[in-house]
Amino acid sequence: MRLFHFNPSLRVAKQSPYCLRDWLPQARYAVVGVSMLRISTLLAMAILSVACLPLDSTLPTAAPPPTDVATQTPTIVWFPPSSTPTLLAVPTYTGTPEMSPGIGRVTLKDDFSDKSVWDTAASDNGSATISRNRLALAVQPGYYLSSMRRELPLSDFYAEITARPSLCRGEDNYGLIVRGVGSYFYRFVLTCDRQIRAERVNGGTKLPIHEPVPSGDAPGAPGEVRIGIWAVGSEMRLFLNGRYQFSVIEPSFPSGALGVYVRSTGATPVTITFSDLKIYEVDYSPPTPTPLP
Repeated sequence: MRLFHFNPSLRVAKQSPYCLRDWLPQARYAVVGVSMLRISTLLAMAILSVACLPLDSTLPTAAPPPTDVATQTPTIVWFPPSSTPTLLAVPTYTGTPEMSPGIGRVTLKDDFSDKSVWDTAASDNGSATISRNRLALAVQPGYYLSSMRRELPLSDFYAEITARPSLCRGEDNYGLIVRGVGSYFYRFVLTCDRQIRAERVNGGTKLPIHEPVPSGDAPGAPGEVRIGIWAVGSEMRLFLNGRYQFSVIEPSFPSGALGVYVRSTGATPVTITFSDLKIYEVDYSPPTPTPLP
């Protein structure tokens, strides 16, 4: 074991009158072991540094560690609000009006078993014949032929007849004649290239009353279509296969007979058969139009 002596002759700078170092005993201290000496030396240095302060002094206060200033992080708006759109005024529509109102009971059924009630004829240029409950109209290229039902004047009515084109092409046409008196009548026309129109015939002069329009219900040959005419007062409406096509307003002929016709406009013959005629009564009064202010 080694002994170490504290040397009191070491001098230090004079401190205040109350310095702890002035009244420390001047005795020797023996410290046993190197480790104890180091510990004592460190402890003495700490005591001396504190004791040498004046009595009226205060220990310095350690500055608090800087605190992080909260940085305002901008909030990300992923879905920014948009301006409120102006609501569009959407018109509200009522249901599809009934285009064939007032149809009542069947007043006539014609199965084409009576040959005497239709105009029939035969020539080199065309023929109108009844056979097997059908009226067949056939014409050569460039000819027109009609057949009227006798003793059947009609004013307000709904009529339906089935037409079957078997030989027909292009602008060749056929259809239904209504309110006929001699050579004055209305004609609803179906062409073999699927067009429909309406005409007024005045003594052989043709006047269009509805321009041609396409229709998927107007068949070519071979084909079949149910032709319907709703007529009340001066208004007439065309139906094909029960579907409304168009209307015309014509006061020229208020009543007359009903018939069918065919026409060849090209270089080929035309053959159309008609069957199953039905006529219904119609009890309908058109609404009185509201006068504009």
